[in-house]
Amino acid sequence: MSTYLIIGGSSGIGKQIVSDLLSQGASVISMSRSQINAIPQGHIKHFQHDVCSDESFPEIESGLDGIVYCPGSINLKPFKGLSINDFQEDMNINFFGLVRSMQAYSSNLNDGASVVLFSTVAVNTGMPFHTSVSAAKSAVEGFGRSLAAELAPKIRVNIISPSLTDTPMSAKLLKSERQKEASNDRHPLKRVGTVNDISNMATFLLSSNSSWISGQVFNVDGGMSTLKLL
Repeated sequence: MSTYLIIGGSSGIGKQIVSDLLSQGASVISMSRSQINAIPQGHIKHFQHDVCSDESFPEIESGLDGIVYCPGSINLKPFKGLSINDFQEDMNINFFGLVRSMQAYSSNLNDGASVVLFSTVAVNTGMPFHTSVSAAKSAVEGFGRSLAAELAPKIRVNIISPSLTDTPMSAKLLKSERQKEASNDRHPLKRVGTVNDISNMATFLLSSNSSWISGQVFNVDGGMSTLKLL
């Protein structure tokens, strides 16, 4: 039975990944700041831990066949309205929390394991009000590629770069029908993403079906990053 660590597995995309892995018969270790509501059935263990804190990470004795780092932020403000603290907070949750997590658990990774990280479409497509989160996610992409090179050939590392996805974190951007319609229309495929769209890619990258893929950034974004419709 494969064992996966999902960091940020209590909500949104992370929770869907946990559910999908359990339905596939995997063993899952979930870690997040909050408890999981309505824990799915299956082989699951949950640790309540804030990866941005100075507290020691929970000890995991078992080997891991994959790690997924899901914590992120949507801090969309004009550059003039952002403080240094805003940039530091985005870096802490998106990047430094990732670094701490990998330092804590990279030694648990089995040969052939897969690491999945998350970026954003706004890294390679300039968007207003995204300076802070784009900077933090750019660090994730650079880190992920370098780590993939360092851990090859035994461990794979890939990055998923979504566009706007319907999750609790993005709820304030999709709270009205007008906002939903406008967000749908901005995407060439005329809808925002779902947690299933992103989880499908994550579980593929964790599986042996992607065993010849590493160091890549996958845009799962409804065509936002590459298509411009006339």
